[in-house]
Amino acid sequence: MRTHGKVETIISIMVTNNQFFYISPETYLEGERVSPIKHEYRKGQVYAMVGAKKSHIVLGANLTTLLNIHLADSPCLVLNSDIKVRLEEANCYYYPDIAVVCDEREINNTDDFILYPILLIEVLSQSTEAFDRGQKFSDYQTCPTLKEYVLIHQDIIKIEYYRRDESGYWTKTIYQVGDEVAFSSIDYYGSIETIYRKVPGLA
Repeated sequence: MRTHGKVETIISIMVTNNQFFYISPETYLEGERVSPIKHEYRKGQVYAMVGAKKSHIVLGANLTTLLNIHLADSPCLVLNSDIKVRLEEANCYYYPDIAVVCDEREINNTDDFILYPILLIEVLSQSTEAFDRGQKFSDYQTCPTLKEYVLIHQDIIKIEYYRRDESGYWTKTIYQVGDEVAFSSIDYYGSIETIYRKVPGLA
């Protein structure tokens, strides 16, 4: 009964969290494992995640399928939005829409978070776009294994692609209608129309 009460308290703290209340990473993880909804964690603060639109879900499913097929014979794993990325230097836990890991330290690891993504993809929404492009991207850049960060627009056919070069500098490429999309870290190449297939209002 005491364990149950502790779990209830953790969830209550996470749900009612505000900027004046610090939550440790350990408390966050313990609460998240039993919470009915997902939360992201940033520097001691916890933020509940909202539901996604149908177009968001279709884009995520399309990309997960395409990348899984492409990487079927490789050691890499394609993970959906149920896995957290742990950013140790930034003290954050985020749920990217798609993460690709190829590091052997991840392949047989059973943790409920990953540490070594090579590619992270976020589908933009009106409520999260500024954060995904700003603070979240800054936090993601602290991950030493990350080579590419991709932002997918859900209301227009447009993809923002960021790649880190050998010197650590990030370059940006915009893909639009008619373009072939390249995720060079995993040697993926395909038409942008394939990624947007069956997306409501855009198909």
